[in-house]
Amino acid sequence: MKQYLDALKHVLENGTDKQNRTGTGARAVFGMQMRFNMNDGFPAVTTKKLAFNSMKAELLWFIKGSSDVKELQKLGCHIWDANAEADYWKPKARFSGDLGRIYGVQWRKWKNPDGKEVDQLTEAIKKIKEEPFSRRIIVNAWNPGELEQMALPPCHTFFQFFVADNKLSLQMYQRSCDMFLGIPFNIASYSLLLHMIAQVTDLEPHEFVHTLGDCHIYLNHFNQVKDQLKREPLPLPQLKLNPNIKNIDDFKMEDIELVNYEHHPAIKAPMAI
Repeated sequence: MKQYLDALKHVLENGTDKQNRTGTGARAVFGMQMRFNMNDGFPAVTTKKLAFNSMKAELLWFIKGSSDVKELQKLGCHIWDANAEADYWKPKARFSGDLGRIYGVQWRKWKNPDGKEVDQLTEAIKKIKEEPFSRRIIVNAWNPGELEQMALPPCHTFFQFFVADNKLSLQMYQRSCDMFLGIPFNIASYSLLLHMIAQVTDLEPHEFVHTLGDCHIYLNHFNQVKDQLKREPLPLPQLKLNPNIKNIDDFKMEDIELVNYEHHPAIKAPMAI
C-alpha cells in the first residue's frame, strides 16, 4: 500500500486549496492512478484499520441492487445513514431510508428510454464468460438523467473488465476521491469485487487499476494524514472466499474473510456530507 501513501503525500504537499459543495475546504490534485496486483496480497490499508466488515456489507448491498439503507443497516453498516437523513434528500425519498437510484440500482436496474431495465452486472459477467476479448465489458453508475434521483451522485462512476491469459483485471474511474477516508475503502471494495467476479467466471484475479479524478484531502483531515504518513506499512493480508459460490448473487457476509490482517490503530476523522 506504499503507492497509496505516496499519493496521499503528493496531494498534501502539492495540492491546491479550494472550496467544494460540503463547505469544508480541501486540498486537491487532479488526475492520478494506482495499480494493485492481487498476487502481492489483498490491498487493505495497514497504516490504519480498514472497516472491512462495513466495506463488504456495502458491496453486497450494491450487488443486490438495493437503495434501502435499512437493508444495509441489517448487515451492520451505517456509512450511508447521514445521506439518508440529509434534509435536502428527505422530501425526495420514496420511503424512510430510501436513497434513490444510487450505485446498486444503476448496476442492476439501469432504465432504458422505453422503461425496460438493464442488469449491467449480469451482462458484464456474461460477456466475461462468452466474449472475454470484448472492450465493452463496462458497468456504469453515472446516469445523467437520474442524478437528481440519488441521495448522492456516484463518486466511483464506472468500471471496466479486461481478460488476458486466463486472468481478470478491473479498472475503475472515480470522479471524487476523499484520499484519507474514502479511497482505502474504495480500493478494498473494488479489489473484493474483482475477486468475486473472477471466482464466478473461473478466472484468476489479477490487477485492480484505480484511476482518480479530483483527489482531495479535507482541511480538517490534515493532522490525521500526517499521523498516518509517519507509520510504516505492514505485510498485506489475504482474502478468502467460499469456493462453493459460483453465482455473484449468492455471496453472503460469512463467505468473505480477510486473513492475517495486521494493522496500526484506527484514525478517526469527520466525514464531509
